[in-house]
Amino acid sequence: MKSKKERLAVTVDRALIRAGNEAVTSGRAQSLSGWVNLALAERAAKERRLKAMAEAIAAYEAKFGEISAEELTAQDRSDRRSAIVIRGGVRSPGR
Repeated sequence: MKSKKERLAVTVDRALIRAGNEAVTSGRAQSLSGWVNLALAERAAKERRLKAMAEAIAAYEAKFGEISAEELTAQDRSDRRSAIVIRGGVRSPGR
């Protein structure tokens, strides 16, 4: 079952309209309205994830105390040390 649609009049940057029309022309979107609808749905999902993340952090801090700048810096260093960096092409042996 499809969700009920409503009309919406908005002002949008020309470059975004061009990008949407290019998506339609290239077959990546069925219509400009569909392309805009998808963008709004993706933004709404992002907002929900950010809200959930903020709530999780608030719950953690309520239980264990505020996360300090020092803890964030230490975690950043740890993450960087354990990261697998993938850049550019394949390295030659011995490099």
